[in-house]
Amino acid sequence: MAKTSIKARQRKREKMVAQFAVKRAGLKKAGDWKALDELPKNSSRVRLKNRCQLTGRPRGYIRYFGISRIAMRDMALNGKIPGLKKASW
Repeated sequence: MAKTSIKARQRKREKMVAQFAVKRAGLKKAGDWKALDELPKNSSRVRLKNRCQLTGRPRGYIRYFGISRIAMRDMALNGKIPGLKKASW
């Protein structure tokens, strides 16, 4: 489980990226690199990190589900993900 402050920082970055997305795109298209440089650094999409929506874990992230491999395994074993079950042979 990630620290609460790390998860809060990630949410703050996500909001800032959404807020400045149109403005950043316009400045990039115009080639105004000076104005682009004056925008907040956390408004850049590159600063986002894929994190589990449940635990905040940064590693083992499964993009299709938006959660980490550990959270996905727990949910699959409990039957909370329809159509997904643990393989056994």
